[in-house]
Amino acid sequence: MDISYQNEDKKTGRITMLLKDSNAAFANALRRAIVELVPTMAIDDVELVKNSSALYDEMIAHRLGLLTLKTDLKGYTPRDECTCQGAGCAKCTVQLTLKAKGPCIVLADELKSKDPKVKPVFPETPIVQLLKGQELELECTAVLGRGKDHIKWSPGLAWYGSEPTITINQEKVNKDLYPPQIFDKSGKADKKLITGQLVDAVDGVSDAIKVEYSATDFLFNVEPWGQLNAREIVTTALEILGKTFTEFETKLGEAK
Repeated sequence: MDISYQNEDKKTGRITMLLKDSNAAFANALRRAIVELVPTMAIDDVELVKNSSALYDEMIAHRLGLLTLKTDLKGYTPRDECTCQGAGCAKCTVQLTLKAKGPCIVLADELKSKDPKVKPVFPETPIVQLLKGQELELECTAVLGRGKDHIKWSPGLAWYGSEPTITINQEKVNKDLYPPQIFDKSGKADKKLITGQLVDAVDGVSDAIKVEYSATDFLFNVEPWGQLNAREIVTTALEILGKTFTEFETKLGEAK
């Protein structure tokens, strides 16, 4: 099997990879590892000292839990793997505090983290609006977790599809039947322009453009939420899969 990066969207961080000489089972295993097993940092415990806003404590805690936090995988360990055995220490948790007084809109960047590396990815995210005289004071604990336990720990979205092979018979192409985006300046259908949703748009319209899908090559997409970049997510997911497969092979050998 071979994995190669095809392109990267600088704005969203989304990447497209080509998995060659693989199969749907591995592609789906990689997808699930990305969504469910790659650990990220998220707020898991909130202690409210003061809250005279219009929102209940539970609503504010819920909003805080869903904030996307930058994650340093080298600096922290998941609680279930930490030497503190889940009690909570500097290796698996980080403390954040917030103190605000109205009138104002409390934003995510007002959270003060003890670790400058762990901070909101989107600092302008609103948490609550405070009117004159209203106050909000709280302390949070962020921990490394996995998407299989709660979606707030999922690092991003992953999806894949079989790589298409496109054949065009220019003499039979009817421009009225196909999207204008697939035609070049000379008016000819160009398979280099047939990407993404345009592949589905031309498939099966007529025999002028034929689309065949590979059983062994896959286009794999990863769009990160911001805790980690897409390449970090893929690398970590592959490491987790490799470790899981090795452990399974060992256990299987012991069972014989």
